Amino acid sequence: MKEMICILCPQGCHLTVDEADDFKVSGNRCKRGLSYGREEAMNPVRTVTSTVCVQSAVHPRCPVKTDQPIPKKDMKEAVRLLDGIQMIPPIRRGDLVVEKILGHAANFVATRDIDQ
Repeated sequence: MKEMICILCPQGCHLTVDEADDFKVSGNRCKRGLSYGREEAMNPVRTVTSTVCVQSAVHPRCPVKTDQPIPKKDMKEAVRLLDGIQMIPPIRRGDLVVEKILGHAANFVATRDIDQ
């Protein structure tokens, strides 16, 4: 049995997921809690945010994030891919920083415009 708090709506339902009973979810007050509990127990995913170095005296770091969630177990290795990356302005929001992170469909993209 796994216990978790659903984060999909403001209710914050305390969920219990029974892995032995086909990931049966209880404690949810809405349908979204059912899918959240199952997915979180079976294959938790997260959107990853971080920063990369920029060759700029004004903005020495640029915030980046994954454009879609990746498996939680791959988060640390994904962030390590950003080590040593140094971007050169101009940078535009949405610019590709790392493509196909660890073989997933997700990419790291810039989340801020930086001109100099």
